[in-house]
Amino acid sequence: MGSIEADSPRRATRSLLRVSTCGGAGDGKSALVARLGAASAARDFIVAETSAEMRHTRDLLTGASTADVSVIVIDAGKGVSAETRRHGFLLSLLGVRNVVLAVNKMDVGGYAQEAFARAEADFRRFATGLGLAGVVAIPVSAANGDNVRERSAATPWYQGPTLIEALDGVVVDDSKRGQQPLRLPVESVLRTKGELREFEGTIVAGRLRRGDAIRVMPSGRVSRVTRIGIAGADGDHAEATPGQSIAIALEDQVEIARGDLVVPANEPTEVADQFEATVVWTGDAPLLPGRGYHMTVGPKTVTASIGQLKYRVDVTTLQRVAGATLAMGEIGVCNLQLDRAIPFDPYDVNRDTGGFILVDRMTGATVGVGMLRFALRRAKNVVWQALDVNKAARSALMGQKACLLWYTGLSGAGKSTIANLVDKKLHSLQRHTYLLDGDNVRHGLNRDLGFTDADRVENIRRIAEVAKLMVDAGLIVSTAFISPFRAERRTARALVAEGEFIEVFIHTPLAVAEERDPKGLYKKARRGDLKNFTGIDSPYETPENPEITIDTTALTPEQAAESIVTRLRERGVFS
Repeated sequence: MGSIEADSPRRATRSLLRVSTCGGAGDGKSALVARLGAASAARDFIVAETSAEMRHTRDLLTGASTADVSVIVIDAGKGVSAETRRHGFLLSLLGVRNVVLAVNKMDVGGYAQEAFARAEADFRRFATGLGLAGVVAIPVSAANGDNVRERSAATPWYQGPTLIEALDGVVVDDSKRGQQPLRLPVESVLRTKGELREFEGTIVAGRLRRGDAIRVMPSGRVSRVTRIGIAGADGDHAEATPGQSIAIALEDQVEIARGDLVVPANEPTEVADQFEATVVWTGDAPLLPGRGYHMTVGPKTVTASIGQLKYRVDVTTLQRVAGATLAMGEIGVCNLQLDRAIPFDPYDVNRDTGGFILVDRMTGATVGVGMLRFALRRAKNVVWQALDVNKAARSALMGQKACLLWYTGLSGAGKSTIANLVDKKLHSLQRHTYLLDGDNVRHGLNRDLGFTDADRVENIRRIAEVAKLMVDAGLIVSTAFISPFRAERRTARALVAEGEFIEVFIHTPLAVAEERDPKGLYKKARRGDLKNFTGIDSPYETPENPEITIDTTALTPEQAAESIVTRLRERGVFS
């Protein structure tokens, strides 16, 4: 971002200014935006009108993240509200430094200087703590147009710029992007004549010249640029600059995929799969640590989970608050774990390669916006150790194929009973097995977890990791857990090789399971003595395409177990 020069002369040539506006309910923001219009005498405006309300957090972040200046609108009679502080905090997270505080509805209070001075001083104290030093405060009336485009005689005590003058004084300096190292995220790979390939993308930092030596991250492969094409321009070009969409060709047939990052050969980016990150949660449902979300950084999409929420931030006091999850509009700092390493820059260095969004894997809805701060040290130091005795060798010694039988169903469906019978039958056939039962595991490994949605997610995450290790040992592993969420079952499936995960849906209608109620849990849940009980006040998401479905209204536990063993033999798990 540039800086605001309130007293600078207007430019002789027209330029474009991206403006984001934000305010709370009843502050008159829409009326002020209408007065502002789309242009001044010197420049054109692109105005993104956003709200500080929590349900509009995503729009606020989108508008402010690309703005040259942000206008915060407040009601002079109300002063600096919690919504105003929250907006200011979000701007500081995004790295916005150009801020105009429009103290609106001055006419309602008789243009009292005291009301303006109080609001300005209050916001400046808060802004200083955020590093928002370049704030210009202006008393305005959207209803009457005071100090919006013309200076008002109603505020003789105010000697600063009008809103338009303040916006005209914003200096937009994009030269810094051109002085940074090259960052070219690959958006697509094209084949031209024969085997020649071109790679398309938009330069987000630095310059690229024909003949430059480049490095492809995360692979680290090095090549040299032989051709640069620029969108909207014919022929080859000697150089490309930030913001230009380009296609390049390389002298070698280097493997490049969508989401890779082209950088200078002598200035590679960091690559990591674990980070400390700041997350602004925008989803209707709360963030669940341990649950897998799609994470997009530029054109690259990976799977990410929140390993640990370090703290939430109270945007009113800026204090750190302990918490295990985030609700809509809340902001927290957390450890982020990815399913693969990615190239990145810290957000403070480059927004395009350090900013990300989180997407719910089931609904496709954006549920979070975040900033990568730094790679965790263990992400750099901990590497996978290759072992000579592997899963294939262990399985061959046992004469079976390792697999994971993942039993899922309502409480009382019969998961543990059937899984235990299957385990006994496999043992009698001299198969090497292990059964992880839900209740048994909560006596030890997961004894610290309760039954909230967040704890259920963590419960399944731990079990899936243990089961993965047992599968690697060559065993036929069974897990008997409710595991109510599809997302966690998909995460468990992704941990083992293709064909090794066998989802066994123990299908029992709720009424039947409740009638059985071997532990009396449904009765407690119906009385309200047991909270977050699956099927009553916590959801159970039915498997969509399980490998095996057992209808317990049609089969006895013994028949069900025999059917599962037969299916395992048919799948070649053992002969």
